[in-house]
Amino acid sequence: MADRSLDSVSLPLEVRARLAELELELSEGDITQKGYEKKRSKLIGAYLPQPPAANGAAAVRCRLQHSEGAARRMLRTANIGVCDIREAAARERAASTAGNRPLFYFRFGVDQALPQERRTPVTPSSSSRYHRRRSSGSRDERYRSDVHTEAVQAALAKHKERKMAVPMPSKRRSLVVQTSMDAYTPPDTSSGSEDEGSVQGDSQGTPTSSQGSINMEHWISQAIHGSTTSTTSSSSTQSGGSGAAHRLADVMAQTHIENHSAPPDVTTYTSEHSIQVERPQGSTARVAPKYGNAELMETGDGVPVSSRVSAKIQQLVNTLKRPKRPPLREFFVDDFEELLEVQQPDPNQPKPEGAQMLAMRGEQLGVVTNWPPSLEAALQRWGTISPKAPCLTTMDTNGKPLYILTYGKLWTRSMKVAYNILHKLGTKQEPMVRPGDRVTLVFPNNDPAAFMVAFYGCLLAEVVPVPIEVPLTRKDAGSQQIGFLLGSCGVTVALTSDACHKGLPKSPTGEIPQFKGWPKLLWFVTESKHLSKPPRDWFPHIKDANNDTAYIEYKTCKDGSVLGVTVTRIALLTHCQALTQACGYTEAETIVNVLDFKKDVGLWHGILTSVMNMMHVISIPYSLMKVNPLSWIQKVCQYKAKVACVKSRDMHWALVAHRDQRDINLSSLRMLIVADGANPWSISSCDAFLNVFQSKGLRQEVICPCASSPEALTVAIRRPTDDSNQPPGRGVLSMHGLTYGVIRVDSEEKLSVLTVQDVGLVMPGAIMCSVKPDGIPQLCKTDEIGELCVCAIATGTSYYGLSGMTKNTFEVFPMTSSGGPITEYPFIRTGLLGFIGPGGLVFVIGKMDGLMVVSGRRHNADDIVATALAVEPMKFVYRGRIAVFSVSVLHDERIVIVAEQRPDSTEEDSFQWMSRVLQAIDSIHQVGVYCLALVPANTLPKTPLGGIHLSETKQLFLEGSLHPCNVLMCPHTCVTNLPKPRQKQPEIGPASVMVGNLVSGKRIAQASGRDLGQIEDNDQARKFLFLSEVLQWRAQTTPDHVLYTLLNCRGTIANSLTCVQLHKRAEKIAVMLMERGHLQDGDHVALVYPPGIDLIAAFYGCLYAGCVPITVRPPHPQNIATTLPTVKMIVEVSRSACLMTTQLICKLLRSREAAAAVDVRTWPPVLDTDDLPKKRPAQIYKPSNPETLAYLDFSVSTTGMLAGVKMSHAATSAFCRSIKLQCELYPSREVAICLDPYCGLGFVLWCLCSVYSGHQSILIPPSELETNPALWLLAVSQYKVRDTFCSYSVMELCTKGLGSQTESLKARGLDLSRVRTCVVVAEERPRIALTQSFSKLFKDLGLHPRAVSTSLGCRVNLAICLQPHRLGKLAEQGTSGPDPTTVYVDMRALRHDRVRLVERGSPHSLPLMESGKILPGVRIIIANPETKGPLGDSHLGEIWVHSTHNASGYFTIYGDESLQSDHFNSRLSFGDTQTIWARTGYLGFLRRTELTDANGERHDALYVVGALDEAMELRGMRYHPIDIETSVIRAHKSITECAVFTWTNLLVVVVELDGSEQEALDLVPLVTNVVLEEHYLIVGVVVVVDIGVIPINSRGEKQRMHLRDGFLADQLDPIYVAYNM
Repeated sequence: MADRSLDSVSLPLEVRARLAELELELSEGDITQKGYEKKRSKLIGAYLPQPPAANGAAAVRCRLQHSEGAARRMLRTANIGVCDIREAAARERAASTAGNRPLFYFRFGVDQALPQERRTPVTPSSSSRYHRRRSSGSRDERYRSDVHTEAVQAALAKHKERKMAVPMPSKRRSLVVQTSMDAYTPPDTSSGSEDEGSVQGDSQGTPTSSQGSINMEHWISQAIHGSTTSTTSSSSTQSGGSGAAHRLADVMAQTHIENHSAPPDVTTYTSEHSIQVERPQGSTARVAPKYGNAELMETGDGVPVSSRVSAKIQQLVNTLKRPKRPPLREFFVDDFEELLEVQQPDPNQPKPEGAQMLAMRGEQLGVVTNWPPSLEAALQRWGTISPKAPCLTTMDTNGKPLYILTYGKLWTRSMKVAYNILHKLGTKQEPMVRPGDRVTLVFPNNDPAAFMVAFYGCLLAEVVPVPIEVPLTRKDAGSQQIGFLLGSCGVTVALTSDACHKGLPKSPTGEIPQFKGWPKLLWFVTESKHLSKPPRDWFPHIKDANNDTAYIEYKTCKDGSVLGVTVTRIALLTHCQALTQACGYTEAETIVNVLDFKKDVGLWHGILTSVMNMMHVISIPYSLMKVNPLSWIQKVCQYKAKVACVKSRDMHWALVAHRDQRDINLSSLRMLIVADGANPWSISSCDAFLNVFQSKGLRQEVICPCASSPEALTVAIRRPTDDSNQPPGRGVLSMHGLTYGVIRVDSEEKLSVLTVQDVGLVMPGAIMCSVKPDGIPQLCKTDEIGELCVCAIATGTSYYGLSGMTKNTFEVFPMTSSGGPITEYPFIRTGLLGFIGPGGLVFVIGKMDGLMVVSGRRHNADDIVATALAVEPMKFVYRGRIAVFSVSVLHDERIVIVAEQRPDSTEEDSFQWMSRVLQAIDSIHQVGVYCLALVPANTLPKTPLGGIHLSETKQLFLEGSLHPCNVLMCPHTCVTNLPKPRQKQPEIGPASVMVGNLVSGKRIAQASGRDLGQIEDNDQARKFLFLSEVLQWRAQTTPDHVLYTLLNCRGTIANSLTCVQLHKRAEKIAVMLMERGHLQDGDHVALVYPPGIDLIAAFYGCLYAGCVPITVRPPHPQNIATTLPTVKMIVEVSRSACLMTTQLICKLLRSREAAAAVDVRTWPPVLDTDDLPKKRPAQIYKPSNPETLAYLDFSVSTTGMLAGVKMSHAATSAFCRSIKLQCELYPSREVAICLDPYCGLGFVLWCLCSVYSGHQSILIPPSELETNPALWLLAVSQYKVRDTFCSYSVMELCTKGLGSQTESLKARGLDLSRVRTCVVVAEERPRIALTQSFSKLFKDLGLHPRAVSTSLGCRVNLAICLQPHRLGKLAEQGTSGPDPTTVYVDMRALRHDRVRLVERGSPHSLPLMESGKILPGVRIIIANPETKGPLGDSHLGEIWVHSTHNASGYFTIYGDESLQSDHFNSRLSFGDTQTIWARTGYLGFLRRTELTDANGERHDALYVVGALDEAMELRGMRYHPIDIETSVIRAHKSITECAVFTWTNLLVVVVELDGSEQEALDLVPLVTNVVLEEHYLIVGVVVVVDIGVIPINSRGEKQRMHLRDGFLADQLDPIYVAYNM
C-alpha cells in the first residue's frame, strides 16, 4: 500500500534522485535491505499520509511486501533515471482514471508542471556508479527494460511459496563439461540465498548449522524409511524446527518400486490439490522458480543427482498431477474419429472496440528545383562541379581514417567500372553482361569505398547490382539460399575487391570453388589498377529515373529462404528525395554510419541519399566497433557530425564502454537515427543512452527511431525537431491484449506490459494503413494491431522472379468493412505489426516474421527473448546469443528457446535458470515453452554481422544437429490439444448379433487349415503313436539314411547322424539315466547343451528311458553372472531330477564364476554324456497313454515371464504330421535350419521333424553366424536347399553384415534361386521392413521375392501358421502385381481396437504382412478378449486356436489352475459355445482375400497386430510398443534401436545412440515430437543409452520388462535421461 500511495504523491526532484541512488546501492549490494528500508522511510516519511498505526508497523508491512516481491518496486536501478519515475507516475495516474478509461493512453509530455525535468542531468555520483555497474554486468541493452526485469522478478516471486520437485536430468559424467561437486553431495550447512527474502527467516527461524549438516547415511536412511505419511503425495509442510531429512522423506518415499500400488493417471486432467514439497532448509542450490504448469518447483533439492530413477519419476508424476490449464471443451475431428481438441476462443478475451481506422497520408513530397533527375545525374554533377569534396571516409581497426573517397574519384572510378563491365567481359560480339543483366556485389564490411564504386558503376552501366555477404566458407549459414537467389536472378558475374578476392576459399589450383547451391560465377575485381581506361569518346548514358530495375536487395525469410526485392530507378530516386525531406538533409553535411552499407538503412542513407545531397559519410566497420564500441561517438565529436545512423546495440555498447570520457560532446548531432527503432525493446537503449549522454550535449529530440522493411524501404521515421518541449510518444500496452491483437493500456496486471515508442510519421508522399495480418486485407479498427501497409512510389516493386508471392505482398488492396478497396492504388505489406496512434504517430510492436501463433494467440519472439533475458541471475548464458522460434507439432505452433551457455556455469545453475525462464514466460505471457535448450558457447550459426541465424538454428534443431548441452522439454504443460481420452463403449449383446454366421452384418472371423482327416497320404509314421517308435522303425528300415548334418562356422560338416546312429546313442543315454541317474519313468531331465547333435540324442535318450526332457540354453561362458541364474531357474521351476550336459559345460557349472552367480550346492545330479555306458537297455519305454507328457517347453516371454508348457505325445506327433503335410517333407528332402533349438517351433524343427518325416536337416547354429555372417546362405546355396527356416536375428545379421558384399558373394557362386520357402520362425507381428529389405538385398542372388514368409507360434500352440502360398499358384495369377498378403491399416483405428483398411502411403498407415498359411488341423477364431464373444471379419480381437497339437497346459510349480484353464480351455460366450479353444494372447484379425487356395477355396489371411500383455493402455487407447519404436527409430539417423514401456502411466522411451555422446541431447526433442505427431502421446522420460543396452532374446525380440527393471534400478548407465515436464 505504501508504494501505491507514494506513487500518487509527487515527491520533490531531489528526493526522487536520492531514492534512485538508494535503489542502486541496494541492487549493488552496497547497503543491506534493512539499511535501505530505514533510509527510504526516512526520506519519504514526510510525504506519506500518516496512517493511524505507528510508522514502524507500516515499514514492516512494506518490508514484507517487498521481500515477497508482491508489491512492484517502481524505482529500480537508476538506469532510466528520472524519466522512468515520471513514466511510472504517469502510468499509475492512467490506471487510476479507470472510470473513463481510454482505449489507449499515450504520454505526450503529460506532466507539464515539470517541463524542464526531461533534460535534468543525473547527478555525477549516481551516473558514475551506473557506469561501474554497467561494465561489470555487460547486459544486452537491446532487450533491457528495468520495468520488465522487475515485472519478471515479481512474477517469479509470486510463485515462491508453492514449490514443486522437478527431477533434474541425469547426465553421464563424460557428458558433463564441468561437474560441480554440489550435485553429488547432500545438503550442506550453507543457508538459502538472499532470494528467499526475510519472510522465511522471520517465520521459520534461520537454520542452524547442526540442522544443516546431517551425515550422509542418516540423511538417506531417514529419507527412505522416515516417511511418516502415505507413500503417495508428500506430507504437509512441517514446522521450522524439524530437520531437512524429514522434508526429503516424501520425495524419496517412492524409492522402493513396490510402493506403486495404483499409479495416478497423469495423462488426464486432474483437479487434485497441488502438492507441496517443502525444501530442505540447508540446501546448497539457489531457490529458483521452476516450471511445471506455472507452479514453482525445485531441482530435486536435497536429492543427490545420482538418486534412484524411480524417485525422480515419482517427482515427475507428482508434478504432473497438479491441475493443468483448464481442459478445453471443443474438439475437431482429425479425418477420423480421433478427436483433437481445438482451441475455443476465450469468452473473456479482449476484442477491438474502436471505429474503423482511416488511412494516414504523409506530407506532400516537396519538389525542389535543383533535385537531380536521377541518382547518376547527381553523381555526375558533384563529380564534375566539386570533385575534391569528400564523399566517404573509411576507418581501419584502430579508428584511424584509412581512405577518403572524393566525389571526383567516385565519378571517374564508377565510369571505369561501368566501361569494363560492358566492354571487357566476354567478346565484342558476345559480351557477358548487357544492360539490364544482374551482377552480384561481394564486398567485405570494412570496404565501403570499393562497394560504392562498384554500385555506382553498375548504375552507370545500367546493370542491376545484387549486393550480398562475403561467403567465408563453403557452407556458411544461409549461404546456399543466397546461391539460389543468384541462380534465379541469372547472375554470372561477381564484382569484388582485391583483398576480398584473395581471402575467398580456393582450390589447390587457385580457383575459387563453386559454393554450395551457387551458380558458376566469373569473379571480377573492381580495383582501378586492374581495369582498362575507357576511351576518350566513351561516356555513360545518363537517363532520367525510369521504371527499370535499379538494384535488388536480398531478404531472408522466416523459413531461411532468400528473396530478392527489386527496386526501380524511380523508386530509388523518390526514396532518396523522401529521406532528404524527412531528415532535412542539406549539402555537405557529415553523417556517421555504423550500419551495414550493403542493404537497408545503411545503404539508403550511407550510399544513396548521401550522394544525392553531396554529404560526407564516415563509415565505421563492425570490426572497429568490436574493438572500440565508443568509436562512433568519437567520430561524431571529431567530425562534428550532424547525423549518425546506428542500431540500439551500438548505443548499448557505447554505454558499456563509456567511462566518463572528458572530450565527448554530442551537441553537433541534430539527428541520431535508430535503425531498429521498430523493435519495441530498443526503447530502453534509447532511454539509457539519453540518460547518460544528456550531460554530454545530447538533446532528447535528436533521437529518431525509424521503421523499415526490405519491401517498403523506409516505412516511417521520427523527424528531428527543434522543439525540445515536445517529448516523444509512449504507449504502455497490455501484453495480454497484444496476444489477441488488441491495444489496451495496461492497468490491472502491471507485470506483463510492453512499452513502445513511436517511430515518427508516415513518409512524405506515402499513404499508410494497417490491415488484419491474415485472411483478406481488411482495415483494422483504431484499437487493433495489424500489419502496416504502405502505398508510395518509394518502395520495392516485386520479389524477383516470383509473381505469386509478389502479388500477395506488393499488390494488396486494403478493404473497408463494407467490402470496397480504399484506393485504386495497390499497397505493399511492410511485414511490420503495429498501429497508427494519436497525431498520426506510427507505433510498431513487432515483425510478422517474429510472430508465433500459439493456440490462437499471437506472441512476438522479441518479447519472449526480453522476458528470458530479464530472468536473474543472467550469468549462465550469453545475453546476445539467444534464439526464439516456433516449430509446428500436433496442429499448433510450439515455442522453442535456444541460448548459448557460458562455459563456467554448472549443470544445476543452468537447469535452475532454465526452470526460472519457463516460469517467467508462463507468468508474463501466459504461454508454455515447449523446449528450452542451452548449447555450448559459440556454436549457434551466425549471420555475417554476428547475430544469430534464426532459420538455420531452427533447421539444426529440427534435424537434430544442434548438439545442446542442456535440454528441458515441457510437452505436458504446453500440449493442451491432445485427443479426448477414449471411453470404452459397452459391447452389444449376443441376441442382437447372432444371425447364422453373421456378426452385425459381417461374416464371423474364423478360418482353418486343411482337415487332417481328409488328407490321403501314404504317411507310414502315422501308424505309430509315439516319436520313440518312429525312430526305432527308421533305424530298422533305413538305418544309414542321414537325418542330421551339423555345420561349423567354416561351413564344413562338423558332425552328422544316421537313423541307426541316433537310435544307438539314445539307447546308451537311456541306460545312463536309469543306472547312473536312478531315474523313474516320468522324472524330468534338464538338457543343457549347445545347439547340435548331442541335444537331439539326449532328447531321444530321455524318451527311451520314459523321462520328460526339458531343453535349456547353456550359460554363456563370457557372461555367467547373468545367464546362469536363468538356467538355474528353469531347472528348479521344471522340477528336474537330473541335469544332462557335455563335459565342457559340466566344468563350467562347477567353476568359481558359477559359484559366485548361484548356489552350486543345490544343483540336481549332473550327468556327463561325453562318457556313455557301452550297453543297451533291457527294454525301451513305451508310454501307456498318448496323452501323457512327452516333453516340457520353457521359454521367457518378451514381458519377462518364464512359462513352461506341457506337450503330450499325441500333440507332438500331430504337430510333426501337420508340419510334414504343410511343408511337403519326405526322406529325399533337405531342409536348412538356422534357429535356436530350445523352445517353440525352433526346437520342433531342430529335434523332432526329421525323425518323423525322414528328411535331412542341415543344422546351422545361429551363434556361428557372428563369425561368418554368410554361413547360412552359403549352406543353402551349396546344398541346393528348397526350404529353409531362420529367425529374425539371423535375417538381421545377414542384412546388416552382408549388405555390401552381394557382389563378392555372387562371385563365390552363391545362388538362392532354388529356394522355394524361407520361413522366419517368430512369435510376434511380422517385421515387414526387415523381410522386405532382406528380399530386396538378395534378389540379385536369385532369391524369389515371394519366397520369404513368416510363421506364427505362441505358448499355447507352438505353430499356428507356417509357409507362404505355393509360388506356382501365385505365378499363374501374375507375379507382377503387388504382394497380395500385405495390407495397410489405419494406426489410429487400431488404437481403438478397430481395423480400417487404407491405401498404401496414406497418413497414419501401417503395413501388416500375413503370418503365413494356417497349418492343417488348426482352426482359428477371433474373439473379444473381454467379453469372449466372436468377432466379425476384419475386426481386431484375440486370436483363439483349436488344434490337436495345442499344448495341454502350463507347467507351473504353484499349479495356478485358474490361469491355465483360462488359457487352454476357453469357450465362446455365444455362438459355438461347445468347442474348446486355447487363447494365444495375441491381437489380430482375419481377412478373406481375393486369392484362392489350391483346392479353389477363398483364402483367409491371418494378420497379427501384437501381444496383449505387451500392449500399453494410455489415455484409454491401446498402443503397441513396436509402432512407437518404429516412429522413434525414423526420427534421427543416430538412433539404431529403441524400446518403450510405461511406468506409473508415463511413457518411457529408451533409444540407443550410434554416434558421439554430444548428440545425445539432440534426440530428446525429436523423440518427443515424433511420438506426439504420430501417436498423440506425450513422452514422459527419454533415456539415451549406448548400443547394445536394450536386451534382446534368442528370437531377436526386445525384452522391454527387463529393460524397465534395469532402468528403475539404475543399472543402464545411460548417457542422458530427460524428464519431460
